[in-house]
Parts: sequence; C-alpha cells; structure tokens
Amino acid sequence: MGGGTSSYREIEETDCILLWGSNARETHPIFFHHLLKGVKRGARLFAIDPRRTSSARWADVWAGLDVGTDIPLAHAMGREIIVSGLAHNEFITHATTGFEAYKASVLPWTLERGEAATGVPAGVIREMAHAFATARRGMICWTLGITEHHNAVDNVLALINLALLTGHVGRWGSGINPLRGQNNVQGGGDMGALPDRLPGFQHVENDEVRVKFDRTWGVTVPPERGWHLSGMFDAMDRGDLKALYVIGENPAQSEADQHRAERLLRSVDILVVQDVMRTATVELADVVLPAAAGSFESEGTVTSSERRVQRVRRAKAPLGDSREDLAIIVDLAARMGAQWPATDAEGLWNELRTLSPVHGGMSYARLEAEGGLQWPCYYDAHPGEAFLHGRLWDRPVRGPRAPFSVVEHALPVDTLDDDYPLRLTTGRRLEEYNTGVQTGPYASPVRRGETIDISPEDARRLGFREGQPVRVRSRRGSVVAPVHIDTALRPGLTFMTFHFPDDVATNHLTIDAVDPKSGTAEFKAAAVRLEAVEG
Repeated sequence: MGGGTSSYREIEETDCILLWGSNARETHPIFFHHLLKGVKRGARLFAIDPRRTSSARWADVWAGLDVGTDIPLAHAMGREIIVSGLAHNEFITHATTGFEAYKASVLPWTLERGEAATGVPAGVIREMAHAFATARRGMICWTLGITEHHNAVDNVLALINLALLTGHVGRWGSGINPLRGQNNVQGGGDMGALPDRLPGFQHVENDEVRVKFDRTWGVTVPPERGWHLSGMFDAMDRGDLKALYVIGENPAQSEADQHRAERLLRSVDILVVQDVMRTATVELADVVLPAAAGSFESEGTVTSSERRVQRVRRAKAPLGDSREDLAIIVDLAARMGAQWPATDAEGLWNELRTLSPVHGGMSYARLEAEGGLQWPCYYDAHPGEAFLHGRLWDRPVRGPRAPFSVVEHALPVDTLDDDYPLRLTTGRRLEEYNTGVQTGPYASPVRRGETIDISPEDARRLGFREGQPVRVRSRRGSVVAPVHIDTALRPGLTFMTFHFPDDVATNHLTIDAVDPKSGTAEFKAAAVRLEAVEG
C-alpha cells in the first residue's frame, strides 16, 4: 500500500536507523527533522548510499556501496545475522513464512563476497548487521535510490526480509518506511491512482470489491488491470494508446529517455494537459485546461508518508480562468453524460469513506479537530493507527503471516565498458524541485544551474577543472554541463539532477529500462563518458 509502517514520531524514539538510498536531508527535510531528533537521543544512523550525501554527514557510519548492489548488501547482512545467531527466531517461527528458502538464498553471501560485490568493507557490513539485529527498536527508511532501478521491487523485498529477520516490524519504534517523494504521492495511491487498485488499495480484480463500487458509482468497473506510466508509453509506441489526459505531471521532461518520451507524446491523436504551470508537456498539448494551485486555491486533503491525512483549505480564489482540478473533472464528466451525486470536495470524501474501509472514520470534522489522522481509521471513534502490522505479534496471528522473499542480484542494465566507463546516478537537491517547473522561473540566491558532479580523483585523471563545460554522453544522447568537483563522490561515480531540463536535459542520458513489476525506470544507473568541449 506504499505507506510507511511507522509514524514520524517513532523515528524520534528508535534505536537504530538504516537510511538506505535516501538523501533525506535534502529530499525529505521535514522527515529528516524528526530523524535528527532520534539521532540526538542516541539512535545509531547508518547511511547506505553511493554518495557521501549531506544526510551521511550525520551518520555514525556511511556505507558507500556501488550503484545497483543493494540486494548483495542486504543478503550479506542477512547471512551475518543468521550465522551469528542474531535472528529473531521466535518472531520468524510465529509470524512469517518462507524463512528456510530465504536462508538458503543468502547463505552463499559471505561478508567477503558482499564486499567484493558492493564495495562496502566486510567490517562495515558486519557492524551494520549486528547493530540492526541487536537494537531493541530498528527502522529501515528508503526512497528512490532503492526504487528507481530495473529490479526495484526486488530491492524493496530484500529490505523487508531484513526487517522480518530481526522482528523490526509491527511494534512501536520499529518499521519499514518508504519516504514519498512529493506532496500527496501517498494520497494519489490512496484514492486509486494506480493501474490495479481502487480507492483504499482494494484490488480491481476482486469481484466482491468491484460489486461495491459498481453499486455506488452506477457503472460496471472493468476487472482488468490498467497500464502504469511506463506501460502507457509502451502502448503509445505500439499504437494502442491514442489519447492521453495528463494532470499535474510533466512527462515530456520527467520520463527516462527524453527523446523517446517527446516523440511518443507528439504521436497521440489528442493530448490534453491540465496543469498550474506552463510545462514542456503543456507546449505539446492539443488542449490545455488551466488548473488552480492545489495548496492555496483548492479544498481537499493530502496524505503524507506516515499515512496522515490532513485538510487543505482554500486561501484565495483561483486566478484568471483557472479552476480547481475537481471542478474541471466534474464539469467534463457532466458533459460526457455522468450525473455524480457528490461534486464538492467534502461530498466526494464522504463517498470515499463508504467505499474505503481504511478511511471510514475520517470525517472532515475530525480531520479539522484533530489536525489529521493516520489510516487505517475504520470508524468514527477509531484513533487511527500509528504503526501497522501489530497483528503479527498477536497470539495467534490474525490474518496471513508475513512472507520472506527470495530475490536475486541483477546488475544495472546499462553496463560500463571502455566507451562508457563512468556511472551516472541522479537525484535531487534541496534548493530545487523535480523538473524545475515550480522553481525554475524564479530568482534564487542559491541556484547555480545544472552541473555534472565528479570526484576529485576523476577530475585529476581527466584533466577537468571546476566550472569547465564538458559533454556528457550516454548510449542515448548527450548534454553539455559545467563540471562540479564533489568530494561526496567516489572515483567512477557521477551525479546530476533533473532540475534544469531547459538548459541541461539530463533525461536525454538516462535509460528507460523498466522494472516489470512496478513500471519504474532505472533513473539511478546510466553509463556515460565525459568529453572536453572545444572552445
């Protein structure tokens, strides 16, 4: 369901934190504020990231692994926990399934083999494994450094295995927490903006669930899964998708392999874009529907990474001809013949509460009075649940037990060779936001524009100086960007963002190799080379 198993308050009171593939200091600063409270109270922090990020500077240990080797690192830690007798055997026996198969899959991953595969010293792997296993309370937090790979789901399952192995789930101060990258990403999933789920994360293939929605909506909900975003672009490529309606997204500049994305967006019969800003995708649109700002000019709710639903209140009327997203959609539906009984934000929210059990107790009055509630919140007097999966500790366990997963290591698709010897990984910086739509047009005292960040060792070896323009070339395209020499990078690793696509289109470099389970592209692992720019 995507939401973190734990509340933000709990990370302030945990004992050990694995911050894995996340520069939360810059990309999730509100969450990192809570994390630092935990560190200042004595929690050990292990930052697991190819770069020595600003988050890693607060850590007890930085584990600088090679890009795309998260599974070997998790396997080596799992093996060390098992052979050292530190596994939570009572929890494993009582609350999980599949342990023996998992154990067999990680036993070959000795500390030495883990070091060879990941670049993390064996002693560091051992220290992390022992610290996490022996902590009274422990948390694993991750973000796009784990999920923007061609084997994203397997990466996540490898981390879940570590939590199950140590019993760090289903109790206060212990949990597994994906940090959502943008405001209301979690809320979008909650409302059913997924190809295989209806609101409340209910499976569209479940006959009993669909009957409930059919009755309320007065339609027959198709039982088939839809396409995720990468699947939509593949369908455009095949000619199976002829019309696209884009709301609040800029795929012309946010998709991997930007050349392909632009070509396919131009190929559809009609492209409708509903947005607050004039994006590159707006420039390609046949129809533009100007939307109001969701944060200030609209009514509704947002949901954070900790599953907390909060109210959004309109502060001012929409500017000019812009309208709230909801008003546009309701009007469009009416013109297509739909007569919806609920057409305002609160009315639709109350409809949701009758359809999604986890939101049943969240009335607007309660959200106002209590400053937000965490789902699941099943009925009017339900307080909401700070952490999930406490049932795993019940005697006997209510519902299914938690499964271990057997996952295999797979190297990044875009391989390194003599022609493309450097690994490019991508991410965000604190001062900017995504494709720069909201931050790019405005003056900023800290903006420096896009750079290609390289290690001091690579700068010396290649003969590049700070600020020198170079051409960054991958198997898909090239861009020119100034060099920034960054001590956070190890030799062979480079870094860029997507914040300045009008000047430096980083997505011309990235590969659209997709995880078939999640549809996520491998933004974190492109192969590149750097060339001097004459003149």
